[in-house]
Amino acid sequence: MMMWGLAILVLGLAALALWLYTPDRPRAALEAAYLRAPADLVDVAGVRLHLRDEGPKTARAVVLLHGIGSSLHTFDDWAKGLVPRYRVIRYDLPGAGLSGPDPEALYSDERAVAQLLAVLDHLGVARATLAGNSIGGRLAWRFAAAHPDRVEGLILIAPDGYASPGFDYGKPPAVPAVLEAMRFALPKWALRPNIAAAYADPARLTDAVLERYHALLLAPGNRAAMLDRMRQTVLVPPEPFLRGITVPVLLLWGQEDAMIPVANAQDYLAELPDARLVTLPGVGHVPQEEAPDESLAPVLEFLD
Repeated sequence: MMMWGLAILVLGLAALALWLYTPDRPRAALEAAYLRAPADLVDVAGVRLHLRDEGPKTARAVVLLHGIGSSLHTFDDWAKGLVPRYRVIRYDLPGAGLSGPDPEALYSDERAVAQLLAVLDHLGVARATLAGNSIGGRLAWRFAAAHPDRVEGLILIAPDGYASPGFDYGKPPAVPAVLEAMRFALPKWALRPNIAAAYADPARLTDAVLERYHALLLAPGNRAAMLDRMRQTVLVPPEPFLRGITVPVLLLWGQEDAMIPVANAQDYLAELPDARLVTLPGVGHVPQEEAPDESLAPVLEFLD
């Protein structure tokens, strides 16, 4: 009887594994759905990047940097409002969206800063305003501190960077085993609550946006790259970096952000010499998607 019970258990676990198994999606199919034009795939600093460069080439340049697990598409609505007046540059970080993984599997902040510098050089952009959401915000202020001559303004959208429970300075965070399992199992129904958590109102998460997040996470190599990026992220105390940033800074935060609380904005205001805060009521961690019109308005005012 015990052997029969064990056999049934093994068969049940095998059936569950088959049900949850989520293979990569073919890159050709993803490009057909989410690539605007073949010319948007370019080689920069040894990585095949998905990069869009829109708007007047002589206008003020604005670079949009997405967060972890996301892609340049998170800024689609903002880009529509910015392109008529500004040169809008956005790209998928290596190992995200339609960009290929870093061939050396290097995803530290220092590597990302070097990649951004290479993008600006590749496009011939001498100075730009950087706008980054979450880890994109952290990369924006890290870049501004390292290359002040290349930055004329910062728009930090609920930026990451300060230590939090389980994520201390000087050491990478522990990656839970359940996240490691996403290499093999990532059904869309399991992803939905994770994406919805970034919204103050989960009902604003449309099926099309959820499908985009899910599909692009299944691009070949992206799940491994996201885990590598998490393992290689080592936070440093932000204060020495922030104090040296003298360009104007707009802090943009959803008042209902459950991922990086709006209270963190006070830490940035205390250190940045020239910063102001705009909070958005009823909005969560990704205001550019949840409330694009309301969040873009202060950005346009800042850029004017």
